[in-house]
Amino acid sequence: MRSMIAAAAVGLALVGCNRAESPAEVQEDVADARQEAAENVTEERLEAQADIASQTNDMYAASADVAEARSKGNYEVAIAKAEGDHKIAIEQCEALAGDAQKACKDAADAQLSQAKADAKAIRERTERS
Repeated sequence: MRSMIAAAAVGLALVGCNRAESPAEVQEDVADARQEAAENVTEERLEAQADIASQTNDMYAASADVAEARSKGNYEVAIAKAEGDHKIAIEQCEALAGDAQKACKDAADAQLSQAKADAKAIRERTERS
């Protein structure tokens, strides 16, 4: 007998779980669910926008770093080439004597100075752009 009463109680409890809500309750629950969903979507959009902004800033910073490295590298290559050309020219001047040798070395020095100035100007233009 006890088991029948227990079974009946469980049966009544299960029937209570599946009862239909009133239209007003359903409408309120649906409105709450919609509001919660909208809030979640808004929150996720804001987080996504913040992530995109952060990544964009990182990308611009990295791009600037690459441009600076390229500019510096190009400058250093130009200086190395100018100094190498200067050394070759000075060695070639050694074949001359007296005033001709001095004029040759002065010309080589002037070319080196001009090449360094050109490299510096190019680097500065690149860094400003």
